[in-house]
Amino acid sequence: MIVVRITMNVLPEKQKELVQTLLSMIELTEMEAGCLSFALFCNMEDKNLLNLLEEWQSRKDLDQHLQSDIFGVLLGTKSLLIEPHGIQIYTINRSEGMEAVHTAREGRPGHANAQVPKFSTEN
Repeated sequence: MIVVRITMNVLPEKQKELVQTLLSMIELTEMEAGCLSFALFCNMEDKNLLNLLEEWQSRKDLDQHLQSDIFGVLLGTKSLLIEPHGIQIYTINRSEGMEAVHTAREGRPGHANAQVPKFSTEN
């Protein structure tokens, strides 16, 4: 899996315009081959700090996205930003889920016999 994080520090007077542009891209991007997710996040303390988080099945799928017109629209938003887009691409070879949390909590010092709460779906 490939994860892309794009950070944007938007000019305050252009925040609404950028958000509308990014929101219009979500559905189109999610329809691209290999797109696992595409989400926009706003900083809780500063609404002008935005992050896009994209997940791609393979590097080939991401490369096709990076060459797409829709990604060109994203790059075209640079005039709305205080500084250039910050782009980081991470290749993930392995991922873990809740079982890793259980394992870590069961093995922590001083809590060798600690029980991890079990959640019930029964009422």
